[in-house]
Amino acid sequence: MGEEPQKIDRAAELARIDTSVPHPARVWDYWLGGKDNYAPDREVGDEIVKIMPDLPVNARAEREFIGRAVRHLAGELGVDQFLDVGTGIPTESNTHGVAQAVNPAARIVYVDNDPIVLVHARALLVGTEEGETDYIDADLREPDTILRQAARTIDFSRPVALMLMGVLEFVPDAEQAHASVGTLLKALPPGSYMAIAHSLKCPPMDEAAARWNASGATPLTLRTEEELLAFFDGMDLVEPGLVSLPKWRPEPGTSFTDREVFQYGIVGRKP
Repeated sequence: MGEEPQKIDRAAELARIDTSVPHPARVWDYWLGGKDNYAPDREVGDEIVKIMPDLPVNARAEREFIGRAVRHLAGELGVDQFLDVGTGIPTESNTHGVAQAVNPAARIVYVDNDPIVLVHARALLVGTEEGETDYIDADLREPDTILRQAARTIDFSRPVALMLMGVLEFVPDAEQAHASVGTLLKALPPGSYMAIAHSLKCPPMDEAAARWNASGATPLTLRTEEELLAFFDGMDLVEPGLVSLPKWRPEPGTSFTDREVFQYGIVGRKP
């Protein structure tokens, strides 16, 4: 039956949370209008917005992209298993909520190593009776741990959608990033998918990233279009390929379709 599910000790996890330095998940939460952030998160968030006022737009565009990607994967493409690495603080339109609205039997495993996300993990584990959700406290740099623990929920003999939303930015070493992603992809059977959302390396983002990295927060690494496409070598890209997030299969009501958003998205299929 695999490993026993991890038990969540909220008191122990709260003790791990360092509120004295900004954290990516909490700054993102602040830009999304959430309440799970602290003064240092809001301070650096406000300073970065002074440099690049559209960064909260990136956050909102990414949240909408997750919804569209999961709806497409669970609906038209028929995927019913999702491995979401770098979950972030729970908000509306989480992967399981979107996937199980399309297919109530969908199975979702969330992965994150941020204690504040773990504190909120119970909210991520409330899904449909027909489906199943699980949470793993692990880092993207630990793909073997992720795969071993995910196997208690996910059947790796059937297609899986690997979701990497705003997490690869925080693996600065290209070799390590490709090794981790490669290990995860190797474990997925043909017909599986990978979806990535990532900050684009370009002049408007460079200054914002520099300010972020100067804050003492987890260092952020931007990547070019060519560097992002390299993660999909050997895969078939889902139309329209690598684009600014609002341009990826927009739906009625998709925000920011009239502007360039320097958060890019791409979905590929493993042949």
